[in-house]
Order: sequence, then C-alpha cells, then structure tokens
Amino acid sequence: MIEVLSDMPEGVTGIRVSGKVSGDDLKAFKPAMDDLMKPGGDIRIVEVIDSDYEGFGRGGLVEDLKLGLGTLFSRHSAFKRVAVVSDKEWVVHTIHLVGWLMPGEVQVFGLDELDQAKQWAAG
Repeated sequence: MIEVLSDMPEGVTGIRVSGKVSGDDLKAFKPAMDDLMKPGGDIRIVEVIDSDYEGFGRGGLVEDLKLGLGTLFSRHSAFKRVAVVSDKEWVVHTIHLVGWLMPGEVQVFGLDELDQAKQWAAG
C-alpha cells in the first residue's frame, strides 16, 4: 500500500509504503504522485518504509521503475533532499549502495527518527 502523509513541513512530500506494493497500487498512486511533483518547485521527499513492508508484488517493480524514473528524468534538477525512513536493514543497505545515483542529497533515518527526517528534508 502507498499513502500520502499529510503531517509534513511546508514544501516536503511524505509517502508511506507498507505491505506488498503491486503494480496496481503504483498505477493508482500515479495521479497523486503527479500532483505532488508539479513543476516549478524543489522536490523534498520523506519516504517512510514501514516495518511490515514486504517489497513488490506482481508488476510492482516495473511500475515503480516507470514512475520513479519518469519523475527523475523529467524533474532531475528539482530534487533537493530525499529522506528514507526505515528500520529494514536491507532497505538501509540498498539506499547506501544506490543512493549516489539519486540527484540531490539522500539520507537514511530509522523509524524512530521520523521527526529528524522531516526537519532534514525541509532544511
């Protein structure tokens, strides 16, 4: 499941993922993502990956790549900060491994550091 978090600082988009994320979940989320990533401003994201996140279900990886890469290519220079919030060790290792590919700054926080992640992303 993917949901937009409403309790974010001004200019920060919050997203929570949990359970198993399917291609249909991502297709349903695309209009909200497009709305959140409107041209004209900096992109600052806090992505919370809940402890019950199981990865991608059917078609999830393909849709995630389409959605993510589409936004990345069309708004590359707008990315300023992405805070990934998770206690899943494999998520932390993956972000440390591929985070350098992301434009802007990327930092990983634990679930108990959500407030710090919000402040960092807004800074």
